Amino acid sequence: MITGIITAAALVGGTGLVIGLLLGLAGKKFAVEVNEKEIAVREQLPGNNCGGCGYPGCDGLAAAIAAGQAPVNGCPVGGPAAAKAIGAIMGQEVTEDRRMVAFVKCGGDCEHSRKNYVYDGVEDCAMMAYIPGGGAKACTHGCLGYGTCVKSCTFGALRIVDGVAVVDPEACKACGKCVTVCPRHLIEMVPYDQKHLVRCSSSDRGKATMTACQAGCIGCRKCEKGCPVGAVHVENNVAHIDYTKCTNCGKCRENCPRDCILKKE
Repeated sequence: MITGIITAAALVGGTGLVIGLLLGLAGKKFAVEVNEKEIAVREQLPGNNCGGCGYPGCDGLAAAIAAGQAPVNGCPVGGPAAAKAIGAIMGQEVTEDRRMVAFVKCGGDCEHSRKNYVYDGVEDCAMMAYIPGGGAKACTHGCLGYGTCVKSCTFGALRIVDGVAVVDPEACKACGKCVTVCPRHLIEMVPYDQKHLVRCSSSDRGKATMTACQAGCIGCRKCEKGCPVGAVHVENNVAHIDYTKCTNCGKCRENCPRDCILKKE
C-alpha cells in the first residue's frame, strides 16, 4: 500500500519535473524580445485609445514611437506634458506645439437658420444623406444638429446648443474624432488661443445664403479688405482666416455685416 503511494508520488513528481524543464526550454527558445523603450513610452500615454494619433490605440502609437516611425509628440490627448516625457525617453528635444482644439464652422442655430420642413426620425447626421434635401435645414452646408459628433467624443467636449454642435475648448483634447465623423466636414482644428473664427461653411452665393440663414457668410469681402495683416481671404464665397497671420485684432469681426465671425472669450 505505502509502496504504491510512493511510486505514484514519484511518477507524478517526475512527470511535473520533466514538463517544467520542457516549458522552461520552450520559454527561452520562443521568448519575445521586449523593447524597454516601448514599455516606457506606453506608460506616458493617457490610455484613452481614441485613435486620434492615427494608430490603433496607445499600444500601437507606443510601438511606432519606439521604432522611430512616429513623432514623440504624436499623442494629441497627452499634449505637451506627454510629449516632453516621451522625448526624454527617446533622447529627443521636443519643441512645444501650439495647442489645438476643435471648432464647428456654423452659426446656423434655431434662431438664425430656416427650415424647409419638420423632421421626425432617426437623429443621426450621417442618415441625412438619405433624407429629402439632406435634412430639414434650408442650408445644405450647415450643422445638422443631430449630434453624431457628440456621440463620437469620449471627452464630453461637444454638445448640441439650439440645433448646432458647440465645442468646449477646455475639455477638447484635439483627438480629431469629431472631424472625421462630421458628414459635412464642418469641424476643423484651430489654435486654442485664436480669438476670431468664421462660423460658416456655406459656398452658396450671397442671395442663397441670406435666404437660408441669417448668420451665413455672403462673401462680401469686407472682412478681407479690412484686415491690416492680410490674414482673411474669401474663397468659394466664404471667408477663411489664416491663423498663422492673424493677430486677433478683431477688425474682421467689426467689418462683418452678417455677424458670422465669432469672438471667442
